[in-house]
Amino acid sequence: MENPALQPRRRPANEVPGRPCSIATTLSMVGERWTLLIVRELSLGNHRFTQIATSTGAPRDILTARLRAMESGGLVSRRRYQDHPPRYEYHLTAAGTDLYPLLAAMREWGDRWLVDEPPVSFTHTCGHRVAIVPRCPHCHVDVDLAENRAVKATSHAPEWNRHNPH
Repeated sequence: MENPALQPRRRPANEVPGRPCSIATTLSMVGERWTLLIVRELSLGNHRFTQIATSTGAPRDILTARLRAMESGGLVSRRRYQDHPPRYEYHLTAAGTDLYPLLAAMREWGDRWLVDEPPVSFTHTCGHRVAIVPRCPHCHVDVDLAENRAVKATSHAPEWNRHNPH
């Protein structure tokens, strides 16, 4: 079990304005470019500040601020690898690692809709390209968006309505 101090702070879904929603709450933590690019770099094995700065193109002051926020938010942990001067590596926590499907889905969408030629593709050990597909964990079948439905969680957000946030 991971150290509880390294986990994101849990909060009510209605903490952000608008419809009570886990998507909005998630975006309040990871909804800006540098955070997700840092997660990308850490998931690719680039753990040192200079590697992350070079690979993301983030200005050093912004990168420092984002890494601090991600550490206090429970997405990354910092580990000292040198004492004089003190230097640190950054590693994804379990919560940070769980962002991988989000990044993979964004890459897949960008490959399909935004770029002429995908700059990189990922293959499984079987040799086939990896695809992000919504799957029911109970039935083990791929889920079509038309088959999805939002279920009102009365015990959590009684004011929630599919067509109106209030």
